[in-house]
Amino acid sequence: MKRTILSAFAALLMLAGCTETPAPRQVTLLPETDFQTAIDREETNIYTISDPKGLTLQVTNFGARIVALWAPDRDGNMTDVVLGYPTIAEYQTGDGYAGPIVGRYGNRIDEGKFTLDGKEYQVTINDGINHLHGGVGGWSTKVWVVSNQTENSITLGYYSPDGEEGYPGNVSVIVTYLIQGNDLFIEYTAVTDAPTVLNPTSHCYFNLHGDTEKSTNSHLLKINAPFYTPTDDGLIPTGEVASLDGTPLDFRTATAIGERIDADFEAITFGKGYDHNFVLDKAMPTNDWGMTEAAVLYEPENGIEMTIWTDRPALQFYSGNFFDGTSVGKNGKAFGYRTGIALETQDYPDAPNHDNFPSTVLRPGEEYKHNTIYSFSVK
Repeated sequence: MKRTILSAFAALLMLAGCTETPAPRQVTLLPETDFQTAIDREETNIYTISDPKGLTLQVTNFGARIVALWAPDRDGNMTDVVLGYPTIAEYQTGDGYAGPIVGRYGNRIDEGKFTLDGKEYQVTINDGINHLHGGVGGWSTKVWVVSNQTENSITLGYYSPDGEEGYPGNVSVIVTYLIQGNDLFIEYTAVTDAPTVLNPTSHCYFNLHGDTEKSTNSHLLKINAPFYTPTDDGLIPTGEVASLDGTPLDFRTATAIGERIDADFEAITFGKGYDHNFVLDKAMPTNDWGMTEAAVLYEPENGIEMTIWTDRPALQFYSGNFFDGTSVGKNGKAFGYRTGIALETQDYPDAPNHDNFPSTVLRPGEEYKHNTIYSFSVK
């Protein structure tokens, strides 16, 4: 009898131990049926790529956008670290910049005007008096063509006709997403048949908690940038390239995003938080692909760390200052105030209007190339 009681007690202890140490949470994929429709007579879908020992990515060809990105935390739990919606219909009516490739020109162009080879162009106005992220009918609103898919990669293309949103030249762009282990590679290439300007970027909103009920203010951020481009109150660059020394925008030492986000500093006041173009230190060491370390984002609560490598000269950091809870995303969770941040590898905003900024002009016979890696680890 005594042995029976002890055996039962031991079994209860084993069950209690199992309760205290649950199996790591696995990936829950969004179903294809919720993304299968037609937009402008073009069929949409959702596509999944993964590395069995690393990341899982879901992409829709509507805007070539990242819908879900699953990375492991320090306990092995797979965590979806990007904001998004559970259906294609909600992407059509919700925040249009949740996860897509934006273009032709990511970021802003002053009053939507620029002069190229002596001719002035007027592109769409969609941000006050300015042009933002390619305009109302930019690449984020288009259905891209999937040209190739493997277990761990997908390639999407889009043909942007001459005059689209006011831009000159017929442009063909190709974007490839590739997963190797816990690294997500994004490769962009593009060509044109007439001189144009080009600055595409991926516009994901990241939250390393995997839960928009938790603010990204707790994330520690390091940006390897000694300079930034100050703006006016419409977030249009003045043309100055200013030092970050002694400013609340200096993230060369890892700092909690929320620590200085409401500082009494003109650039922060204009952006209502962080919404700034950081000029990267290209003297930083490079990886095996010749890309420099742009930024490192870390969440102490679950140990997820994301390192961004790029061959672009700049990085836009936006801290979710305009999220107000009206958009409801995956798992019924709202996009709350400062619960998602964008870290966009890019050329400078409004570069076509500033001769001292690196050129964003693409000409016939040239090939635009842009490579970025989002590399995940835990600590």
